[in-house]
Amino acid sequence: MWCMLASVHSASVLGVDAHPVLVEVDVARGLPAWSIVGLASNAVKEARERVSAALVNSGFEVPSRRLTVLLAPADQVKTGTAFDLPIALAVLAASGQMEPACIDGLCVAGELGLDGTVRPIRGALSMARLVQQRGYRALVLPEANGGEASLVTGACLAGASTLRDLVDQLRAGRMSPPRLGAPTAEWCDDGLDLADVAGQAMAKRALEIAAAGAHNLLLEGPPGAGKTMLARRIPGILPPLSPDEHLEVVAIHSIGGVLPTGTIPGRVPPFRAPHHTISQAGLIGGGCQFWKLLRISTRRCCVT
Repeated sequence: MWCMLASVHSASVLGVDAHPVLVEVDVARGLPAWSIVGLASNAVKEARERVSAALVNSGFEVPSRRLTVLLAPADQVKTGTAFDLPIALAVLAASGQMEPACIDGLCVAGELGLDGTVRPIRGALSMARLVQQRGYRALVLPEANGGEASLVTGACLAGASTLRDLVDQLRAGRMSPPRLGAPTAEWCDDGLDLADVAGQAMAKRALEIAAAGAHNLLLEGPPGAGKTMLARRIPGILPPLSPDEHLEVVAIHSIGGVLPTGTIPGRVPPFRAPHHTISQAGLIGGGCQFWKLLRISTRRCCVT
């Protein structure tokens, strides 16, 4: 029996925060066509090709009717590929291939391959925070993102490896949690130790005070004085990130796509060493999205 209209909760990342998005799919009479509305970017609009192939290759049918996909709220820009999976589930529910009650109360996010595999996305930790705050029944996300999302306590998680397996689990009424990968090292040993520096007692004392109190530090001197050598040894004396700082850093790295796939990030303070001739735009980037990231505290984040 066709219900013609179905909806699935999802999320969109804006800056470092996730915002709720309702994915609605309407299956109407007319020539077969897809229409995705709601200020969707090109990556989101291309979901119709990925979802269509994934449905067919997973053993489902694509309705030979006119499909309208609305990403609400319609006045908020939607980017990324995380809407593939919720769109596919909404199409299955609207076309009668799955009971709509199976997806009630779920927040779903994931990219689909043409063979139906669920691929990792960016911003999974921010979405897990949203699920915890909003009280969704569970967050359905790719298996590879289970490690970072598991850092948010109180968020119920469900892993998806393929579209076919996920639908079978939803029909059976039981979802399996994501398989967590191995945790990354809690400390990064790159062989640079502050104890190896001979002399420079005042400079080393300044580094210790800055690291202990999370202060800013300006190193000034002629070339060859040892500024870079000292700065590169700051991570070795920094304490591990606090839980709140850890979540903020992992959220930023997740959105940037620099987290190791399938691992649980450690509490290592981030460290960047740009060249002294770098421009302002090269250092802090540009665009409205990046300026939203600048409001995040960079405490214990070293830049030399």
